[in-house]
This record gives sequence, C-alpha cells and structure tokens, in this order.
Amino acid sequence: MDFSDYTVLIVDDEKNTRDGLRLSLEDEFDVYVAANIAEAEAILKSDTIHVMLTDLRLGGENGMDLISQTLAKPKAPTCILMTAYGSVDVAVEAMKKGAYDYVSKPLNIDELEIVIKRAIRSRSVEEENVALKAQVTERYGVENIIGHSAVMQPVFDTIRQVAPSKATVLIEGESGTGKELVGRAIHHLSGRPKSKLVTVHCAALSEQLLESELFGHEKGAFTGATERRIGRFEEANGGTLFLDEIGEIDLNTQVKLLRAIGERTIERLGSNKPQKVDVRVVAATNKDLSEMVKEGTFRDDLFFRLNVVSIQMPPLRDRKEDIVLLVDSFLKEFGEENNKSDMELTQDAMQLLLDYDWPGNVRELRTAIEHGVVMSNTPKIGVRHLPVFLRDDSHSGFRPGSAKSTSPGIPPVVSDEDLNIAAMEQKLIRLALERTNDNRTEAAQLLGISRRTMQRKLKEMGLVEG
Repeated sequence: MDFSDYTVLIVDDEKNTRDGLRLSLEDEFDVYVAANIAEAEAILKSDTIHVMLTDLRLGGENGMDLISQTLAKPKAPTCILMTAYGSVDVAVEAMKKGAYDYVSKPLNIDELEIVIKRAIRSRSVEEENVALKAQVTERYGVENIIGHSAVMQPVFDTIRQVAPSKATVLIEGESGTGKELVGRAIHHLSGRPKSKLVTVHCAALSEQLLESELFGHEKGAFTGATERRIGRFEEANGGTLFLDEIGEIDLNTQVKLLRAIGERTIERLGSNKPQKVDVRVVAATNKDLSEMVKEGTFRDDLFFRLNVVSIQMPPLRDRKEDIVLLVDSFLKEFGEENNKSDMELTQDAMQLLLDYDWPGNVRELRTAIEHGVVMSNTPKIGVRHLPVFLRDDSHSGFRPGSAKSTSPGIPPVVSDEDLNIAAMEQKLIRLALERTNDNRTEAAQLLGISRRTMQRKLKEMGLVEG
C-alpha cells in the first residue's frame, strides 16, 4: 500500500514538536501542520485530510474540542489524540467520542507511524465496504429495475413495502419480464441483505431431483445418492429462497413444500428427522396459478401460502415508454463488455424497437441490443444490425398465443397451410428455438409451456431421439 498518497495533519502548539513530527513523517506521508484550532479548521476545509493527529492541550484550547468538531464533518478524517503519559482516562474519553486511537508523549516515531498506517488501512477498508455496498445496491436494489411508466410504479411501491417484512411473495408475469430481478431486490432490501439468496429453477429438474434439490437427501436415499447432501432450504437458512417457475412443481412435491413454508420444517429424502429452517420464500411464475388450482394441477392451500403478497410484472408491450430507458442501459452494459463506448441507435432502429410487440419481453429486448452492439462496426446501430426477426415484417408485432399481428399496418399472414393447427404449432416451436439459439428451456418459456411439454413435442416432431 502506497502511503504517500495519504495526508496527515499535525496539530500542536509547540513549534519544535510540529516541525520535528513533520520531518519524521513526511517521507511516508503528505504532511500538513497547524498551531491551533483555527489553523487546523482552515486546512480541514479542503476535505483532503485522511488522518488528523492533535495534541490534547493547544495553548488555551482543547484538542478534544477539535476532535469533536472534526468528527462532525461529512468527510471527517480519522482522529488520533496525543496526550501526556498517564492521561489514560482522557484518552479513553476521546475514543468514546470517536477518536481512532491515542499515543502518549514523549512520542516514539516508529510506533506513531504504525498507528497512523493502521488508521489509514482501517479507513481504506471502510471506504471499500461503502463502495461495495453502493455497487450491490445499484445491481440488486429497486434502482436497477428500470422503468418510469405508470404501470411499473405499483411494482416499485410493493417491493419497498413488502421487502422489510417476512411475508412470502408471489411474483407473476410473462417470461422475460424481470421476475428474478424483483426477487433479488426484495432480498436485498429486506432485513436479510447480508444473508444468502438461493435460487432454484423448478422447471429444469425432474420430480425426484427437484425434491432432493429443495430438501436434500441422506446417503442411500435413492440410486446414485452416494453421500448426504443438504438441500436449498438448508442452504438458504437465515436468508431468502427464490423459487422460479413454481407452477412446474408436481403435486407430491407441493405437499412437502407446503409444510416447509407453513411450518418452517423440512426432512431430507431418506430421513424422518424434521429440521427447523428460517427461510423467507419468494416465488415466481409465468402461469396463472389460480387457474391451475381450478384445474387441480396446483394445490389451493399452497397457492394461498405463496400468495400472501402478489406482484404483477407487466409485459413490455404494456410499458413501451420504458423501452428507450432499457435500451440506454443495455447499450451501456454491452458497450462496456465489448469495448465499444458511446453506442447509440439510429432513429429508424429505435422506431423498429418501439413498433415491435416483444413477446419475449425485457429479456428479448436485451438480447436484441447485444446483437446490435456486436454486429455494428461503428457507434451507430442501424436496422441492418438488429436481429433478423425484427427486420422480418411477417414477425413484427407477433407474440405466442396471438392469432394475428398487433402492430397496425401489418396484415396477418394466414395461408391455408397456416390454418392447420399441427403445422402452425411446429412453426411456433421452430421460431421459438430460432430466437433462443436452440435453448429449449428459454424456447419453452417464450411459448408459455413447460420444458417437459417442449421435450415431448420435439420428440413428436422427430427433432430429438425418443
């Protein structure tokens, strides 16, 4: 650590002491001196002093008063008191008022240097922690959920209101609307920001694997269980468990999840020993759980447990006034990642984004901007740099489940072949896979179906082996 960049102010009414300390310390630090409180205050106005070393007695003035005044400043330096040998009570009082440490006269220069360096290191760590906290807030706080539209304001209000509580939260909305980002914001703004946030993507796991993932298992609980493993509930103990795609959980696992949430108790697979857990549950779904309850595919008691507080994430097509803000954010993000600063869209390209209906919501917009940044060789991103599906008029304004374009001026494309349901279904699946670069999980989310359903349909189409 280079200490020469750090400034030290020495305040002492004895000229010989001031000059002697300055000469002794200036090889290590940038040193300033003052004879009294007035001179010290004049130097402190610059807000450039890192450590202030002051004598207790400054002629007719008191160094304790100077410490109190200094520590009241917004950018206060670290304060160290110099006092005569044996004045321990005074030194303790100074530390109670906020002084970092004290040194006794006559001074040992080597020991004094150690105390000053320790104070600087401590200050540096505190500043790093403040900076880190600011970065975390920027990344995970409400501030990172971009949107000034009217439909987003209830979302922000609910997040701020519910976050400090222990209530279970259900976040509902289409795929790609930012439900996980909301879950992270709730955790960060809760009373548990320093504890762990654990995420489980429920649709990606089979019934047995999901149960083991959530609750853990004992050695020998099933074939392949070669050792004990704790589940996500135990891992999140004291923190937050985010259950994404909660609508994909089978009925058997729903029963155990209901007990875990209601009683704060779990049992590992292969064990009958209950374990208490302190976990705040936040769940997300792109399905209508109330409709699933009516169909008998989702337990009503679990739905009521999850739906203590509900947050509805609006689709991007209902808040198009936020597109410009989102585009600016993504341009900055991907510009930095690809060493392309000051990227911007042409007017035609921006209009194309505003006209499109965004079935994949914010996630799809983010992907489109990354594509544009990568494909453009200049700071300007034009229409030709955007993904093909945006430039294809036959897809503009399309979203899964819609029978026709929702953008004015673009007629629906309905041929005799399109009227065949199976053929249209295959077209939708191929289009979804194309847009997600053959990511089956994301394609299923885009179409509003489960990954299992996607896998079955791909088998029927002969695109995967049975």
